[in-house]
Amino acid sequence: MADGPLAAVLAIDGGNSKTAVALVADDGSVLAALRGPGANHQDHGVEQATRILHGLVRTLAAQAGLESGAIARHTSACLAGADLPEEEEQLTAALRQFGWSATAVAVNDTFAVLRAGADQPWGVAVTCGAGINCVAVAPDGRTARYLAFGTESGDWGGGEGLAQEVMWHAMRAEDGRGPATGLAPAVAAHFGLPTVTDVVIAVHKGKLGEDDLLRLTPVLLRVAAAGDLVARELVQRQAEEICLMAVAAMRRLGLPAAGTPVVLGGGLLEARDALLTSAVKERLAAAAPGAVPRVLDIPPIAGAALLGLDLMGAGPGAARRLRECYRDGVIEHAVS
Repeated sequence: MADGPLAAVLAIDGGNSKTAVALVADDGSVLAALRGPGANHQDHGVEQATRILHGLVRTLAAQAGLESGAIARHTSACLAGADLPEEEEQLTAALRQFGWSATAVAVNDTFAVLRAGADQPWGVAVTCGAGINCVAVAPDGRTARYLAFGTESGDWGGGEGLAQEVMWHAMRAEDGRGPATGLAPAVAAHFGLPTVTDVVIAVHKGKLGEDDLLRLTPVLLRVAAAGDLVARELVQRQAEEICLMAVAAMRRLGLPAAGTPVVLGGGLLEARDALLTSAVKERLAAAAPGAVPRVLDIPPIAGAALLGLDLMGAGPGAARRLRECYRDGVIEHAVS
């Protein structure tokens, strides 16, 4: 058993590339926080992914001065790749086996974005990072979700999708099949290669990979900001997709537009690019007048913790304190 009092919540935000964990007290104070490698069950399998999480949690417990056994009363885990209800159930069962807490719940990581950005546990969240996803929660707890598997499930955009579009337009501009665009020289310069053709060959030979192409999103935004029509059209289309996902989810739940928070999270949106942000807000104002767009200003791990505090019956004071901790900059130790 732990050698000190249990924390109220063990919060986990498990992403594709990194995982954040935190122990939170009843009053919302962050007792310990840690960041480590990604633990997506789609990449590692459920058994290995939960082992990665277990290692992080044990390190976190030691940081908080706790020994083996239960360290919190509830575990709130928001995990990338938990896209289906059965996957959430499977991951919940896997987490409970470790005995970190008396109760545990695993849900998709988009729920953490929503709770981190909304003052109450309902509203809409759109995450646009490497991929794109959206969730809506009604005041009565009903939810609207998307499969978010990519093109085959009707999705468009995010870092991976935009990178493909950037390369497509840049290559066609260079070889004459498409209109001229500043994306072509910008892509070549980004990778330090003479031409887009050289970039494509490097990808073909495995010298450049998916993670390298993901870094083209800032290139797209810079070229669009400079007025390039092709780049601006891509940014505008991304804004349209973000708005479509949010509004369709609201309508599925019958949420009134007026007063509904729409939280915008993920690396692409949290970068607060002026063109993309203004385009999203303009489209949202036209399609859902009175909706309240908010760019996420605290990390999603705070949302996972808030979901746990909600379940534990914590009051608004605890939520305020938790938000203050993360806005003030929680000291988050990193482990490899």
